Amino acid sequence: MTLAVEEDAPVWRDCRAVALLMAATLTIMANATISPALAGLEAMFADHPNAELLTRLLVPAPSLTVVLCAPVAGWAADRFGRRWLLLAGVALFVVAGSAGLYLPGLTEIFVSRLVLGIAVALIMTAQTALIGDYFTGAHRSALTGLQTSARNFGGFVFITLAGWLAMSSPRLPFAIYGLAAFFLPFMWTVIKEPRIEHTGTGNAEEPAGNGHPAWIPLMATLAFFQMLTNMTFFVMPTQLPFFFEARGYDSAIMTGTALGTLTLVGGCTALFYARINRALAHGGTYALGCALMALGFAVLPMNAGREIVFIGAAAIGAGFALVLPVYVAIALTLAPARRRGAAGGILTTAIFLGQFISPFISVPAISAFGYDGTFRGAAMVLGGLAMAGAVGVVVALRRT
Repeated sequence: MTLAVEEDAPVWRDCRAVALLMAATLTIMANATISPALAGLEAMFADHPNAELLTRLLVPAPSLTVVLCAPVAGWAADRFGRRWLLLAGVALFVVAGSAGLYLPGLTEIFVSRLVLGIAVALIMTAQTALIGDYFTGAHRSALTGLQTSARNFGGFVFITLAGWLAMSSPRLPFAIYGLAAFFLPFMWTVIKEPRIEHTGTGNAEEPAGNGHPAWIPLMATLAFFQMLTNMTFFVMPTQLPFFFEARGYDSAIMTGTALGTLTLVGGCTALFYARINRALAHGGTYALGCALMALGFAVLPMNAGREIVFIGAAAIGAGFALVLPVYVAIALTLAPARRRGAAGGILTTAIFLGQFISPFISVPAISAFGYDGTFRGAAMVLGGLAMAGAVGVVVALRRT
């Protein structure tokens, strides 16, 4: 196998792309993998005075340290290089992620989850920068879509596996994080430090690497919309179980099926991102993705049977899979080659900040407006983002 492929060959035949897609599967594992084990962990550590609180914090805990550490990881990627940051992140992921297998107490496991967030920050920041360093044009566009697909399919496989393992022991799902150890030798071999000239001329693969003159304020704007999108999307995994319970459905079965539908449809849709983006460009793809998400949230409140809920979940998954790669592609275009680590850190912070604050917005909204009103509000927000993308397309067409 060669390290790189010709320009007209599929990007997935490039070993570097395969390694980066492996890294992508790890980031979705970080928070949700142990979800099926939470009830068992609470029972196992029932004598702990804060068992109920700490077990519920095990899932979002990594998000907090990602938000705090991703900007520092971005600076480190630009200052010291991307390769070592990625490898160190994967190694730390293995150690911190699997720590729940052997740590004696719930407090220690909670601390290990915070450390896991550092690993995720390192991986996601370095991965985003390396996509920009290694690939250009159609290959970069294809890889950003495949990255989303890998996250979705990886999340589906790992969470399903965790559910089976949790039936034997609530500690066993932590072993899934150890699978990343098998990725390390391959990554060590194929991931090389890209040659980047810190004079603003980019690298050998992309000579025009100066980025946009106003890339910092534009990145801040992009990060805000990324945070807003993720905050809205994260209403699904955080509030859907309670929505089903309020509707009188079997919450566990319906939530698992709906989120499984969302994840699988998103993974399949992301496989076609490159083709869709070639036809619609960034603005059109973004508008389509937000419109699909808006449609999904709009149909959720309809009292038309269970099938409509799955249709809504599928639309949200498909839309989110189209929107996420657009943010990455635009960020890599805006940032100078030598600052792609910072761009990756900013995006990573925005993603996890949106996840972290989502319950603090959705819970009061549900108390005030109910589930139906909250879902319709989410649809309106996403509809506004879709209109913004459409306006961007019109403006771009008028300039041509």
